[in-house]
This record gives sequence, C-alpha cells and structure tokens, in this order.
Amino acid sequence: MAVLVAHNAISPPLVPSAGRSSRTGPHSHIKSLGLTPEGSAPSEASGFIGQTNAREACGLVVDLIKFSGRALLLVGAPGTGKTALALAVSHELGAKVPSVPWLGPRSTAPRLRKLRSSPSLGMTVSSVVLRLDPTIYESILEEKIVVGDVIHVEYGSGAVKRVGRSDAYASAYDLESETYVPLPKGDVRKNKEIVQDVTLAELDAANARPQGGQDIMSVMGSLVKSGRTQITDKLRREVNKVVQGYVDQGVAEVVPGVVFIDEVHMLDIECFTYLNSLTESPMAPTVILATNRGNSLVRGTTDIISPHGIPVDLLDQYRIVKTDGYMREQVGKVLQLRANVEGLRLGPGVLDRLAAEGEKTSLRYALQLLNPASILAGLAGRATVEVEDVGEMGELFLDAKTSAGAIDEDGGFLDGRR
Repeated sequence: MAVLVAHNAISPPLVPSAGRSSRTGPHSHIKSLGLTPEGSAPSEASGFIGQTNAREACGLVVDLIKFSGRALLLVGAPGTGKTALALAVSHELGAKVPSVPWLGPRSTAPRLRKLRSSPSLGMTVSSVVLRLDPTIYESILEEKIVVGDVIHVEYGSGAVKRVGRSDAYASAYDLESETYVPLPKGDVRKNKEIVQDVTLAELDAANARPQGGQDIMSVMGSLVKSGRTQITDKLRREVNKVVQGYVDQGVAEVVPGVVFIDEVHMLDIECFTYLNSLTESPMAPTVILATNRGNSLVRGTTDIISPHGIPVDLLDQYRIVKTDGYMREQVGKVLQLRANVEGLRLGPGVLDRLAAEGEKTSLRYALQLLNPASILAGLAGRATVEVEDVGEMGELFLDAKTSAGAIDEDGGFLDGRR
C-alpha cells in the first residue's frame, strides 16, 4: 500500500515499535482509598487528590461488605472521582471478594467458595505403574503431563490437576520457568481439602446448559438435572437452595460480592424493581451506584420525577456519599499525577494552562487534552508538551459546555446549519 504525502508536509517521526509504552487505563493511578489505620483520609494518598470525606465514607462501606444487601450511592458532578472511588473499594477488598462492573443483574451474584474434602490421589509421574481409568488417561493428555510432573487426581471424579514440577528436576535446566514443588511423601492415597471459587452466575449457566464434566459446576449441575436452555427465576431458586444446603452443612461459604453500576439514572423502572428485590435476598451483593444527575425523570415512566433519577422508595435504602468538585490547585495535582503515570513531559506553564481549563470546564476534559497535546508535540519534533500545543488542542476539541452553548433553541447549531 502506498502512502501519499504532500510536498511541503512534515512527515511524522518514525517511532520504533519496541519503544511504545503499554496502554494505561484512566484510573490506573488509583491503588486504594489511601486511609490511615485510624480510618482518616490524607489529602493526597494512593493516587487520590482530595475527596477526603467520600474516601472515609467508602472506608466504612468496606467494613460493611460482609453484610449482604448493602447499597451505596455516589453522587456528584462529572469528573469528581465517583468511578475512582468504586475502583478503590474494589482494591481494598482484594482478590477474594468478587467485584464487577455493571454487566447485568445476575452477573453481580455473590461468589460461592466451595470447600470439598474427598479422597484424592497425589503422585509423581516417574517409575510408578498405575492402572488408570480411560477418562483419567484422557485428562492426563489434556493437561500435557510429562515425566517429573506432580499431579493431583481426585478419587471420586477422576479430575486431574497439575501441581507443578518435582523439585528433583530443579537443576535439569537452568532457564526452565517452572513452579517446583516437593515430592509428596507417605501413602499415594490421601485426604485433601480442595477450595474452588465459583459464582452463582456460573452455577446458573452450568445448570441451564448441563454438560458432562469433572469440575464442580458439572457435579452440581447433575443435582438439578433438566433440559433447560435459559436461566429462569425458578432455576435460580433451585441453585440457591442447593447452595444453601452446602452452607448449612458447613462445606461451603458465601462471600458477598460487589457490583458497581455507573450512570445508574440510565436504568429503567424494571431494573430498579429488580435491584429492590435483589437487596432483600440473603445472597445479595453489595451494590455501589454512581450518578451525576439531580432531579430527573425515572426512565420507563412518563410522570415520575425523582432525585438522581432513582425511585424514592429505593433511594431511601441507600447510603448516599457526595463527591466534591476540585479546586484549581487539586486539578493541577491530578494532571501532574496522570502525566507522570503516562510518561509525559510538560513544559513551563502547561500545567497552569491545563488546570485553568479543568477549573473552567471539567477535570475530565483537561485530562483528555494531555495525550493529544503530547502527540502534537511529537509531530513538531519536541519531547515536551508546550503551551501552544494545549492551545491548539482547545481549537480542535470542544468541551461539553462549549458544545452545548453552540446549540440554539431550535436544536440546531448557532451558525444556522443542522
């Protein structure tokens, strides 16, 4: 493919692919809520600038996660850190508590921590000769087990899991990237506790499309055999009944999850009805909602005006936390933090210019100018973003307020064209 370049145009500099930096998310600088052991929030900590009251309130919510049916509503203007707060709560909870964005009501189900205690086989593939069932042999082939691997075979189902390489082979290859484990001692047949984490959504899917298998979802799917092809409320109740039976027996533990629903005012009345029933369930997750709306129409209705676009009876069940707007100095600190994360070099006066734009429009708009200005500086052969780059970005891109101001009363643009 040929590329045509104008005679007087400046060709963009060739940047080797090896020098490209990895993509960074808009909240990659957020590590946690940044609270002290006493629960207070410093003005700057763990990627946060300001929002001390909101962070301290979210810290209390983290301690309430173990109670089901809790809901938190984050309200504030756009670009005041509502999504960052929800992400920080997720970091505070750790990997043991499932935290997901809005993907649908059932995808927010809590996680079931399943504990199985069953006879098992622990062995090292070496000179030991064992007679194996054909299904176990197939599992060994699928796991690509070779001589020197330590494996675990579950006695009841025949499921095979590769534990790692025997430490006797640790010196075989200097550059071998493997996890070495000690050679099991004692009898080959042992009792071992297996912990497997699954969500109720995964159990629902396994029972809606039952298939033969050796994992926990297939085993539990056999308890509720049916020819279902979709997840129904009846199926969910049956799965919950089976799960509750495991909990009552003491072999399972339900860990409430967390779901974050941004722009909650975009949900309709039917979704709010489901959320209301969801929070009353004993297996309900902790729901964190966020909105930037004031009084607005509840979607799906024609005459219900409610604060934040949420029905009043549902709003009364939520703990509401307000995020504050950023001052100019705080905007500058956030911009400098993001520039450091993205590896951008800002020239004299650039930070003040961007901070002024963020105070006049929004922090989000100022953050969106960073990378385009950096690209423009690179096209000019400079490694540092200068004030003129930011000024040109203001001519190329409009903020939301300016764009809204360019619309006349009839819905068209002020220049007369539609």
